[in-house]
Amino acid sequence: MDNKDEKITVSKNFIQHIIDKDLEENVYGQRVHTRFPPEPNGYLHIGHAKSICLNFGIKEQYNGKCNLRFDDTNPTKEEVEYVESIEEDVRWLGFEWDGLYYASSYFEKLYEYAEVLIKKGKAYVCDLCPEEIRQYRGTLTEPGKNSPYRNRSIEENLDLFRRMRAGEFEEGSRVLRAKIDMASPNLNMRDPVMYRIVYAHHHRTNDDWCIYPMYDYAHPVSDAIENITHSICTLEFEDHRPLYDWFLIELKEYFPTPPKQIEFARLELTHTVMSKRKLRKLVEDGVVDGWDDPRMPTISGLRRRGYTPSSIREFCDRIGVAKSKSEVDVALLEYCIREDLKLKEPRIMAVLDPLKVVITNYPEGQVEYLEAENNQENPEMGTRQIPFSREIYIEREDFMENPPKKFFRLSPGKEVRLKNAYFIKCEEVIKDEKTGEIMELHCTYDPETKSGTGFTGRKVKGTLHWVSATHAIPAEVRLYDYLFLEDEAEEEGKEMTLNPDSLQVLKECYIEPSVKGAEPGSRYQFFRHGYFCTDSKDSTEDHLVFNRIVSLRSSYNPNK
Repeated sequence: MDNKDEKITVSKNFIQHIIDKDLEENVYGQRVHTRFPPEPNGYLHIGHAKSICLNFGIKEQYNGKCNLRFDDTNPTKEEVEYVESIEEDVRWLGFEWDGLYYASSYFEKLYEYAEVLIKKGKAYVCDLCPEEIRQYRGTLTEPGKNSPYRNRSIEENLDLFRRMRAGEFEEGSRVLRAKIDMASPNLNMRDPVMYRIVYAHHHRTNDDWCIYPMYDYAHPVSDAIENITHSICTLEFEDHRPLYDWFLIELKEYFPTPPKQIEFARLELTHTVMSKRKLRKLVEDGVVDGWDDPRMPTISGLRRRGYTPSSIREFCDRIGVAKSKSEVDVALLEYCIREDLKLKEPRIMAVLDPLKVVITNYPEGQVEYLEAENNQENPEMGTRQIPFSREIYIEREDFMENPPKKFFRLSPGKEVRLKNAYFIKCEEVIKDEKTGEIMELHCTYDPETKSGTGFTGRKVKGTLHWVSATHAIPAEVRLYDYLFLEDEAEEEGKEMTLNPDSLQVLKECYIEPSVKGAEPGSRYQFFRHGYFCTDSKDSTEDHLVFNRIVSLRSSYNPNK
């Protein structure tokens, strides 16, 4: 058995065990057919990525099929923009669907099956308003009571339902309900609404329909129409499973081998909100720069931030699939992108808070090119040439005029190494006469200490990164922190506590010239600062903008 097969065996989850049992018992023959059914009312987020990886991963593991189906049964919230973004996200993650479907394509069939249920005496038209329906439903401890319209004749129900479709009634005046059990301990089984009247333009069917099926009815029937075998959804639908099964049992003459609903725990991530409603509010209120703001947990936001498809798939693989709720530390996601990039991307020098250094004994006008490895952990990435000149920039924090005892960077009279270059010593500090602010440093260099020459005359404890002031590329750098301060913001009814320091924009940064002409989406490791990506929206050839994907180090240990 090779390593790949061994990994599949070890990583099997409870869903795969259910599928294995169904294959052994020949429930669906040897077919395995899943689906990913998002509602196109917003952009997908990291929680959806878990479901995508699960459903399409099962397809790959069992040589089966997986559909992409848009649950577009709510015309007031759905847009073509969201449909297109979802398709892009699924493909970007590395998956391809076997069929692209829409619940709206089944509207005629869904209507026909609803009439079948009416003719069986299993559905009725109800005139109660939404508030009255809630009052009649009862509570968790008290049974509901029957609607006064529950015992309408089949003929009257068919007539009213057809007139609902014809647009004869006002919006909200009537609904079609399943006739199940108003005393059921499961509130979802207390005559749930199947259809409601909505006069709204639909992005695919235009104004052809004014009645729209509810999710709990459209979903199982759509699954069955597509011959889905395993309908995998998140844990909040566990209490809906008896209703899912009820519809398909009542329509068993059409679907003799109905799909099986299986629930798993949704992803809950620290410092992250994944409520579409709350995320939409951030976009609409202008708190963030659209759905693809790099602070957003959307897949498009992660993509713009610089995350890779492989890092997100690895993250989803690591968190696994479970039946019970648990919260995952966002540090695991950050760990996965670090691990993915550390051997792939070039390591370059960037100065984000520049302090000019003039090397007074270096010849004016002279430029030499120093050799540097592109990635010290991956020699196969080769080397590059870095220009060195009389004037350079270092990080302002790398100099202290009155340093503490264990400060090993640059200070008056002290010597440090410039990475891939020479030793320099600080000789003079030049300050602004009015403010006292340090404007530049005057240093000397020792030409005998050039990196790579084997110099062993003396040692220094500090090594600084730098860029040539003459050759460096100016850039804007955006440093991101968590958008939310409290994890409780995910709770329903809780206000989102936003982090006021979630974005820091540094306008005057300098980066070594190897980044010149960097394409949007290019990734680099900036020494000491972390991993960065050229912004796909704002970065241009004349104005480079870099987003920090993740900081360089973390104390997080995924194996603990």
